[in-house]
Amino acid sequence: MVETISWSDFEKVELRVGRVVSAEPFPEARNPAYILHVDFGEEIGSKKASAQITHLYERDELVGRLVVGVVNFPKKQIGPLMSECLITGFHNEQGEVALCVPDKPVPLGSKLL
Repeated sequence: MVETISWSDFEKVELRVGRVVSAEPFPEARNPAYILHVDFGEEIGSKKASAQITHLYERDELVGRLVVGVVNFPKKQIGPLMSECLITGFHNEQGEVALCVPDKPVPLGSKLL
């Protein structure tokens, strides 16, 4: 069953578009992951996150890619990394994460409506 939330609850979640500036290995992560540095535009700036997307993406193909991230969660310690945002994605049938991305170019920092 899907839990119902109020419209005002949804409005609190800041889902924004960012561009991956760099992707680094994250060997200390419990599950295979990259450390992504994502530029969310002038208003929000750059944030870093751990992303368990190593099964479907190579580091070099991530740089320059648009992604959707939650930018208003509190920071979260993930091993030695202080994650500053959550990059969104969906699990495929094998449990691998496919990124949630806009299908057309949009300005950095654009909010999901």
